[in-house]
Amino acid sequence: MNTKIKLLCAWSGPATVVLALTGWLIAGVLPMPPAAHQSATEIANFYGDSSSKVLFGLILSALAVGLVFPLIALIGVHMVRMEGRTPLLTFLQLVTGAATGVLLLIPLLMMAVCAFRPDRAPDLTLMLNDLAWLLFITPIAPFMIQNIAIGLAVLRDRNPEPVLPRWVGYLNFWVAFLFVPDVLAYFFYSGPFAWQGIFVFWLALTAYAVWLVVMGLVLRRAVLRAEVPSGEASEPVPS
Repeated sequence: MNTKIKLLCAWSGPATVVLALTGWLIAGVLPMPPAAHQSATEIANFYGDSSSKVLFGLILSALAVGLVFPLIALIGVHMVRMEGRTPLLTFLQLVTGAATGVLLLIPLLMMAVCAFRPDRAPDLTLMLNDLAWLLFITPIAPFMIQNIAIGLAVLRDRNPEPVLPRWVGYLNFWVAFLFVPDVLAYFFYSGPFAWQGIFVFWLALTAYAVWLVVMGLVLRRAVLRAEVPSGEASEPVPS
């Protein structure tokens, strides 16, 4: 496979973070997303005020989320090298990774639908907003399974020179653990365990952003290292 394509796939991780967060800033989701305790009128006003700006930002974020798929594919390529002839964890990572991308994309499109008709009845906008945010925050199982599969593959790697450093495996276990509080969003409208709270939204957002950046940079290094024949020097590969 062309090294430049692999490097582009690696850079898609950090690019997802930069573009998605930029879109959320434009849409007004950051620095504070619409809260679970807000009334139907307040939620409708969030999407109705500057609806074009909100739509543009949400669409940018949705497009950015699509960049996770090249990263997932590149992770799979390297996991095959770790596992050898029976890449069960690789297939598990690919399936759950694809699911995570869809679970991030669909809620963002639902938020864009809220801004599509700002004159919709506020109660309907509130219901759609609740559905979007709870779907965005709480389906943690595919994310956790993906991270655990990666972590196990890294720690079980028996290659003379490990494909990825062992600390990457432990990082994936920690990221999986940090998603656990997200299911509490169903039980709280305000406070640290509501969907906009520090232990749900901010902890998960930070963990996933760090994961995207770190995996992208670590895989970039692995791609460049794989291009160097054993015991030989090579010219630098453009990144």
